[in-house]
Amino acid sequence: MTSSSAPLAALAGFDPAPLFVLSLVPYLAFLWWASRLRGFPRLALLGFQLTLVFVAVTIVAAVIAQQRFGQQLADVDGLHGGAEAFLTLSNALVLVGFSSLRSPKQR
Repeated sequence: MTSSSAPLAALAGFDPAPLFVLSLVPYLAFLWWASRLRGFPRLALLGFQLTLVFVAVTIVAAVIAQQRFGQQLADVDGLHGGAEAFLTLSNALVLVGFSSLRSPKQR
């Protein structure tokens, strides 16, 4: 191993799981802020909240894919598609929620 590949080898051994957990803190702060903002569309807020459901469903589906099928979630189409459906739903709600806002010129 060359000295230039040592940092890459160290990075390859890094477990990113704590970063995923830490990323929930600003997201929950965003949800708290958005829920208190009068002008924030309620349907869009629901979509952002459903993103947390997507994360939870994806974690459960990944565990099932690994335990039952011995594969990654991306390789088990039914589970992967079911989990991604929650992301599609949350994105659609965010889109529809913000689409309901109109600029002052359109009113």
